[in-house]
Amino acid sequence: QVQLVESGGGLVQAGGSLRLSCAASGRSFRTNAMGWFRQAPGKEREFVATSSWIAGTTYLGNVADSVKGRFTISRDNAKNTLYLQMNSLKPEDTAVYYCAASQRLGRTTYSSDYDYWGQGTQVTVSS
Repeated sequence: QVQLVESGGGLVQAGGSLRLSCAASGRSFRTNAMGWFRQAPGKEREFVATSSWIAGTTYLGNVADSVKGRFTISRDNAKNTLYLQMNSLKPEDTAVYYCAASQRLGRTTYSSDYDYWGQGTQVTVSS
């Protein structure tokens, strides 16, 4: 049974940092696309970041324009864990953040391309 468990969310002041983790179990996603999405109250779920395997231990990631230069996606294969480093946080980053894993190999920004989802972790940024 595949499980994705997020952690690392919390309350932080604007300008602060948080690192989200997503621990996968049940199978390895070493060569699969993984990503982060978020959903703010009253809004639809939106893409934040995605990562795909290139070769060896090299991954390629991209992030949404709204977080570019502030958020970084990374992986630790040995721990089967995905990360999202969030710096210079803004109040508009407040949302529930979800980790997702796909059966496909290539990066994708579409939530419909992801097959497994975590339960989400709350990030609240105060002004």
